[in-house]
Order: sequence, then structure tokens, then C-alpha cells
Amino acid sequence: MQPNIIFIMSDDHAARAISAYGGGLNHTPNLDRLAHEGMRMDRCYVTNSICTPSRAAILTGTYNHVNQVTTLDTHIDNRLPNVAKHLRHSGYQTAMFGKWHLGEGKAHEPSGFDQWAVLPGQGVYYDPTLIDADGPRVYPGYATDIITDMSLDFLKGRDTSRPFFLMCHHKAPHRNFICDHKHEHLFEDDLPLPDSFTDDYSNRAAAAAAAKMRIRSDMTYDDLGLIQPEGGSEVGDVMFPHPHIQNRKVPELQPGQSITLIDARTGENFTFSEPRALAEFKYQRYIKRYLRTVQSIDDNVGRMLDYLDAEGLADNTIVIYTSDQGFFLGEHGWFDKRFMYEESLQMPFMVRYPNGIRAGTVTQQIAMNVDFAPTFLDYAGLRMPTYMQGTSMRPVFEQTAGDGWQDVAYHRYWMHKDIIHNAFAHYGIRTPHYKLIYWYNDPLQQLGATAGDEPPEWELFDCDADPFELHNRANDPEYAAIFTDMLGRLDAKMAEIGDLPEHDSPIVLAAMAQ
Repeated sequence: MQPNIIFIMSDDHAARAISAYGGGLNHTPNLDRLAHEGMRMDRCYVTNSICTPSRAAILTGTYNHVNQVTTLDTHIDNRLPNVAKHLRHSGYQTAMFGKWHLGEGKAHEPSGFDQWAVLPGQGVYYDPTLIDADGPRVYPGYATDIITDMSLDFLKGRDTSRPFFLMCHHKAPHRNFICDHKHEHLFEDDLPLPDSFTDDYSNRAAAAAAAKMRIRSDMTYDDLGLIQPEGGSEVGDVMFPHPHIQNRKVPELQPGQSITLIDARTGENFTFSEPRALAEFKYQRYIKRYLRTVQSIDDNVGRMLDYLDAEGLADNTIVIYTSDQGFFLGEHGWFDKRFMYEESLQMPFMVRYPNGIRAGTVTQQIAMNVDFAPTFLDYAGLRMPTYMQGTSMRPVFEQTAGDGWQDVAYHRYWMHKDIIHNAFAHYGIRTPHYKLIYWYNDPLQQLGATAGDEPPEWELFDCDADPFELHNRANDPEYAAIFTDMLGRLDAKMAEIGDLPEHDSPIVLAAMAQ
């Protein structure tokens, strides 16, 4: 019997903010059920740590240089094949609800789905507009609840004689972190600072220090739930560099300055005259708002699991929970994603399938988001089309993957020096023990990328000895042999998937010449 497949994906949900991963920040009992009753993957990686390209890779099973969705400003061509089209053609009922973010209009709207309703762009948390085949409509309520309601309505109205494939895509906990009102009381006590919160970015490529993702200097009043002063604060504000967002960054303090901030909900005042105290206040505001927003996801995953249990569908339904990428929760002093550093690269991934996955298992095998589509097809009994570049994860789920399982994950971020985050373009690989990154620092005429004059740089990290990635070993003589081996692996992976290098690579150039 073909299994049903429910794919639940959030936006910017770090693995550390799921209690099954042991981060110690919050309690997510419903998400934890998937891990306890199925499998938790600890090395599931994104091929491009940004929303739109990641979603394209998941849907098509291809890397972004193939599907051409490389940046936030590139949109999917919905005439191309995708996993939903294959499943629907084979008899599955297909549906997609929530965040799409792959473009709007007839050329980019969802295709391959019997039912769909999606947020325009990022959408909003309260009273969101969703677009379906008949056009836009406003739905009163909180977005996470509404997206789950739509998903459950699809399940309740399905043809019970046929299997289903459901993509439930939440907006949460994407910036600007607005929770359901019923969770506003959570996390009253302060949370511990990450060990690398005060990172000074020494012994790293220039990209780390140049990024505008610092909690202490780059979060806005809106991000932190604070009232934005008329005309700016007394110490001077920095405008948020986006034409459609009229919001200011909460400034850093310089010696001798002080600032008073006002809670937008309660009106409480907070006055600071010491830079470190202000930075830590911003972190606490950020992390608590983020975690409160996560809590509604956990609630609504519970609703989905309860429905499957009540209808007797649990045993033959594959339920997956993941995020479109990872997210920095104060590590290196950052929020956001984009970089190939671990907190951004790692996608949480938990899967439950009582008919085929042993409960309570944990795996360290490497997988990527391009592997999701081939996995869905494999379980549906369908052949993987030759255009797909991923590998079915079924051997990992069933614990039959041997020594020949893939041990290299590839990542490429194309949107060089985007106007908001100033994140540099790079690519690289992650293996079980090391990570190699090449900062090629070139926009390559990609939409949304801008030019700069930063020279290329290499980074090499020993992920076992240096899990926080604080020490670049690319020029360390003790790691010369490892660097050479990792470079060979990078070249081989780029040749395998057909991505063109920006560094001198005899292996790739020879492969392209054949």
C-alpha cells in the first residue's frame, strides 16, 4: 500500500529550538513526538541557506544552478516538472498550504497540486491574505492556525480510497517574530547567552565581520517589539535598507550615551547606558519573541498528529517536520541565516512512519534538501526521474545505509552582498568531520546580488575539534593535507552536479570538457 505523506515545513526554525535536539531553550512536546516515535536526523543540510532557493530544491530535487532559483529575487518556472506533479500523475491527491515564496502569478504559482492556497511573499501573521486558484482572500486569525486548518480540511475532505501528499508550510517563526497572543506570557526568565555571542570574528574570512546580522547592531525596533521613536532615538538610528520596510535599527551605544526603549505591548520603559547590557537586552527580546512564535507550530503539529491518530491514519502516513534552513540564535552574535556555518546550514529533520521506521532512532548520516523529492517518490513506488539530483533517504530511515552512503553535503549561496544583510557569496562542502568554504565574493549578475571589491578567501574548519567554527585552518600547515583532500572532494562534488567553480579546479574543468 502506498503511504500517505505529510511534509510540514516551517521558516527559519533552528534545530536548537526543538527540545528533541537537546538545545535546552524550549519545550516542544508535539514536535518531539516525531523524534521519539520515529527518527531524528542530526546532519540534514540545506543546499542554499535562504528561503526561496531552498524551497525550489525541495520541490524539484535539483540544485539551484539547475532550477535557476538562486536568490530571493529569482522565481520558479512552474512549467518545469516537480515532485507534486509526479505524485499526482501516479494517483496521489496533492495539496499545498501556507508559505510558497517562489513567485506569484500564472508563471510562478503552485503547479502539481489539486488544492493550494499560499501567502503572497512573506505574508503576515495576523489576518493574512492567502491566494488560491480563485484569487486572494483575507482569513481572520493567526497564520499558523489558519494554515493548519486548511491542511486538516483537505484531509477531512479527501478521497479515502487514494493516498495523499500534503505540504503544510508555516510562515513562523520568520522575522519579525510575532506570536499567537496566548503565548505572550511564555519565557519570562532570561535565557543563557550562546558561548560565541561575543565573537570578534578574528581568524575568519572577512565575510563574518562584514555581515549585517548582528543582534547588537542590526535588529529593528519591530524585530524586538519596541516602539520606534518619532524622528529617531536620542543616539541616532540607522534606517533599515529596504525600500518597502520603513523601520529603523535599534542603535548601539557609544561611550557616554544612554537610551530609553519602550515595550510596544506593555509600555514598560528600559534605560541603558552600557553597551553590553543593551546588547544582552536585545538578545533576550529576540530569543523570547522567536521561541514564543515557535510554540504555535508545536501546538499545530500536535493537532495534525491527533487527527491522524483519531482517523487511524498514523501507521501508514509518513510525517516529516523540517525547516527551509537553519537560523542563528545568537551564535556568533548573529540572527538570520545565509552562511554555511553550522547553525544556518543544519535543517532540523524528524520523520515518523510506524510501518517503516523504528521509533526513537537517531542518525548522523548526511542528507540534503535535494534528497527530499527522491525520497517521496521512492516511498510512493515511483522511479526517480533522471533530472533529479538527490538521493532517496529511505536507506537512512530504514537503517540499511552502509559505508557507501553519501558523506559530502554541498552548499552555495549566490546573493552576494544583498542590501539588507551584506552576506558574501560562497560555496563549499560539509563532510562528517570537516567543512571547506570558498568565499568567491562575486555577484555573477545574479538578481539581488551587488558588487564589491572583496578578494576571494578560503576557510577550513575542524568540526570535531572546533564545533563553534571559530578557528579557520585553511592556512594552517598542520591541516595542509586535509585542505588538499577537502578541495579534491569539493571539485568532485561540483563536477558530479554540474556546478561551475569560481576557483581553479582541474577536476571540474576536465569533467566539463568531456
